[in-house]
Amino acid sequence: MPLVRIEILKGHTADYKKMLLQSVHDALLKALGIPDDDRFQRLYEIEEEYFELSATKSDKFTLIDLTLFPGRSKEIKRNMVKEISRILEERLNIPSTDIFILINEPSLDNWGMRGEQASEMEISYKKD
Repeated sequence: MPLVRIEILKGHTADYKKMLLQSVHDALLKALGIPDDDRFQRLYEIEEEYFELSATKSDKFTLIDLTLFPGRSKEIKRNMVKEISRILEERLNIPSTDIFILINEPSLDNWGMRGEQASEMEISYKKD
């Protein structure tokens, strides 16, 4: 159940934004083996005056914040980063130098779902 937050500069087309969301989801499907309907994504568009970037970054700069259940191997996370970057470059021509990905892994004690604490639930997911 990855929670996805994507931040981009304002000004992209609706088709671009839809493809961005779909591309990140497709990468997570492949890299993490999540179910297709496991989709919790938020896209934030930020006015240029409120999004400070290095002069070396383009208007396609994309910041992706992923919150995942803890315990996945370094290799799975490496593959996920590479797959997200590959698909975004292939589909939207976003250079890997314009993609920043942050992975957060709060303990299951810090997740609440369906009225329960996740640490008290039977949750299985690909860890290695």
